[in-house]
Amino acid sequence: MPSPSTDPHSAAELIRTVQAGETTAAALLAAARARAEAASGLNALISLNDRADEQATAVQSRRDAGEPLPLAGLPIIIKDNLNLSGTRTTCGSRMLEQYVSPYTATAVQRLLDAGAVVVGKANMDEFAMGSSGESSAFGPTLNPWDTSRVTGGTSSGSAAVVAAGLVPVSLGSDTGGSVRQPAALCGVYGLKPTYGRVSRYGLVAHASSLDQIGPIARSAADLALLMNVIAGHDGRDATSLDAPPAFAAGTSEDLRGLRVGVITESLGGNTAGVSAVLVATLDALHGAGASVGEVSLPALRHAIATYYLISMPEASSNLARYDGMVYGSREPGGDVLGSMTRTRERGFGREVQRRIMIGTYALSSGYYDAYYSKATRVRRLIANEFSAAFADFDVLVTPTSPFPAFRLGEKMNDPLTMYAADVDTVAVNLAGLPALSVPAGFEEVDGKRLPVGIQFIAPALQDELLVRIAGGLEGIGAVRAEVAPAF
Repeated sequence: MPSPSTDPHSAAELIRTVQAGETTAAALLAAARARAEAASGLNALISLNDRADEQATAVQSRRDAGEPLPLAGLPIIIKDNLNLSGTRTTCGSRMLEQYVSPYTATAVQRLLDAGAVVVGKANMDEFAMGSSGESSAFGPTLNPWDTSRVTGGTSSGSAAVVAAGLVPVSLGSDTGGSVRQPAALCGVYGLKPTYGRVSRYGLVAHASSLDQIGPIARSAADLALLMNVIAGHDGRDATSLDAPPAFAAGTSEDLRGLRVGVITESLGGNTAGVSAVLVATLDALHGAGASVGEVSLPALRHAIATYYLISMPEASSNLARYDGMVYGSREPGGDVLGSMTRTRERGFGREVQRRIMIGTYALSSGYYDAYYSKATRVRRLIANEFSAAFADFDVLVTPTSPFPAFRLGEKMNDPLTMYAADVDTVAVNLAGLPALSVPAGFEEVDGKRLPVGIQFIAPALQDELLVRIAGGLEGIGAVRAEVAPAF
């Protein structure tokens, strides 16, 4: 695999060319737009940024004036639940189809301050609710490795644009696996940071105690570039942590002596190809000097139920604001109640309505203690089991998804099966831990090579360790992100 500094697709190399005066921010933007047009059939973008030319001109002026810009001219695409002033932020929903952001999210502003140029907004499951990228009001995002298959969700477009080579990096959000799962199914890296490591200010809320912004990239070095810019304390987010970033891609030396624990509960229910990739990754770690063992976390069998009994009530509470009275779409009705009812009926899609109804029920009088309150106690049990496991292991490992990308429509009429797709990812959000999906191999299905991701989980605030491990695995050839061959 070429090093990030020589890979023409890498963020590091594109930034170097602008800093060296070999190209311009405007030229990189034009090239990214051309690739976006060529790959428009993926339906990975909801909108292009009308202010991108203005941003590129400003970046070039700053660079020419000698201002140090760590992301000089870097074209980037952001998930459409991240606010960018003057652009539409739809959250993949008809409810916000015409909503124009009056402000910019902290993470996005930090990208702009560092010299990045936002090319556009990525498609996503509506209000970040889904596991496949199919619940967007603007149609499903197609997987660039096989366009008859899903990308995973909910950061579907954010993963697809990186896998297809439109841009080297993107931003997504992760509530129960929404960065990691599409990264795995599209064959790229996806990092879910420690809760509070990246400011949530300007991220449209799904489940506030679970949501976290995270980067998607094709190399550990590019992950480090983005995290060093977007991470850090923000006074506008009460949950933001004061933990200055110090990210760098590692080497094989970082794997020596590493204590790796494979979570026993993640070993069942995987396809043969996923199991084979997991074994190969563990063998590579062992060969590089890491010790590998198993660890059981029995409470994980409750993770899916716990996750949905927390995320759905929080979603119900957060989405109560979309009533057609202040912003977003508004449907006429005979009175205020009628207008609100019609607005929410027509503005929200089927999956969002399902989660609002279940969440409202779980919070209702007589059921709060039986459902939401009990789930919060099980959440603590899960977090405690992770803590106990980290006494013996530096990182824990699971597949990111128990199967590669499935066919479009295959699980849409079976919500419980769809929810189970997140079985390996949701517990990380419940515990507030950092986790990284790495592109570790492929499984051949119906004559197609489909990417498989392996997930590494670290203790809170050990995000940098995950990126170093990814760099070490790259160094020994155990992981690799490729541009999908069709693009």
